[in-house]
Amino acid sequence: MSRFFDGGRERLATATAALDRGDDVAAGRELLALRQASHALRRRAGLYDIGDCIFEIAPAMEALRVAAIGYGERPAPANAEETVATASAFRDRLQRCNEWANSEIAAQGEFRRLIDGAIASSGEIAHAAMAGDGPLVHRYLIELQSFAQLLDFRYG
Repeated sequence: MSRFFDGGRERLATATAALDRGDDVAAGRELLALRQASHALRRRAGLYDIGDCIFEIAPAMEALRVAAIGYGERPAPANAEETVATASAFRDRLQRCNEWANSEIAAQGEFRRLIDGAIASSGEIAHAAMAGDGPLVHRYLIELQSFAQLLDFRYG
């Protein structure tokens, strides 16, 4: 445990130094690493809640982003498979988080708008890809990135 706190203190010092010199990217990298270490510690301790689930959305969102950008370079229904698969994986992750939300969080209008909107849009991006509509895939990607960031900011 002391190793975790010592590492956290070092990461915070490094992030602070990066911010002082105007390097937001390096600061963000350090803070993300600290969040990842905290998440791993919680999992090892057998603790898991909606915040942990939301934190785990980021890799699925990144995979969808890469697939959708690749699809945008060659939009056609025949090239939609990866976008459809990653959208499905992202949707599954969102639905899992929806199920993990306790009754208090699940009843919040903000949570409902974000999680329901993201679940719906993850289905729509797949439909847009299958239809060969590259610009629509791009618009849904932007919307989904917003949902993911807002979920992480508010509930992660």
